[in-house]
Amino acid sequence: MIKDIIIIGTGGNCIDIVDAIIDINKSCAKYNILGFLDDNPNVQDNVIFGIPVLGTLKDACNFPDSLFVNGIGSEFNYYKKSVIIAKTGIGIERFETIIHPSASISNFSHIGSGTVILQNVTIASNVSVGNHVIILPNTVLSHDDKVGDYCCIAGGACVSGGCSIGDSVYIGTNAAVRGNLTIGSESLVGMGAVVTKDVPPRVVVAGCPAKKIRMVYF
Repeated sequence: MIKDIIIIGTGGNCIDIVDAIIDINKSCAKYNILGFLDDNPNVQDNVIFGIPVLGTLKDACNFPDSLFVNGIGSEFNYYKKSVIIAKTGIGIERFETIIHPSASISNFSHIGSGTVILQNVTIASNVSVGNHVIILPNTVLSHDDKVGDYCCIAGGACVSGGCSIGDSVYIGTNAAVRGNLTIGSESLVGMGAVVTKDVPPRVVVAGCPAKKIRMVYF
C-alpha cells in the first residue's frame, strides 16, 4: 500500500528527504509525496522540484490520512526542533522514519520514530537513536552509542563507540567524538571539531581539541 507523506519544511534537508524517498520508491513504490508545509510566507503556494507547498505547519491537521516527516533543523534552530514539530499538533505515531537504501544499519540497533537517515550513514551494533533525529550523509555512529531525541548530526561526523548524546544536540560537519564521552542536551559541536572531553549541556564547543566557545542562550 502506497502511503501519502508530507515533508515539514522546504530547506536543503527537506530536498534531501525527497531524494531519499525517491530512491526508496525505486525498489518498491512505498510513498506518495503530497507536498511541503512551511511557516515561511515567501514559499507559500510555491512548487519546489514539482512538489507543492501546501500551507503552514498548523495546516497539518487538514491532512488526517497523511504521514509526516520533519526536515527542519540547522545549527541556527536545532534547540527549537521540538517546539517546531509541536506546531503541527501531530502525534509521534504519524511521523514516518525514513532511511536511505544506501545506509548501513545494524540489525542490533534501534531507530526512533520520525527519524531521517540519509545516504551512506553507518549505524553499528547496539546503537540507539531517538525520535525526530536527522543524520546527514556519511556519518558514522559506532557501537553502543546513544543518541537522544531531536538531534541533528551533520554530514561526515564520526562518533566513536559508547558515547551518550543528549536531546536536541547539533553535531557539525566532519566533527569527531572520542569514545565513551557524554555530550549534554542542547549543546552544539562545531564543524570539524575534535571532541576529547565530555561536553556539558547548553555549551558550544569548537576546534581541535574542542574547547568551550560560549553557552547556548535561548
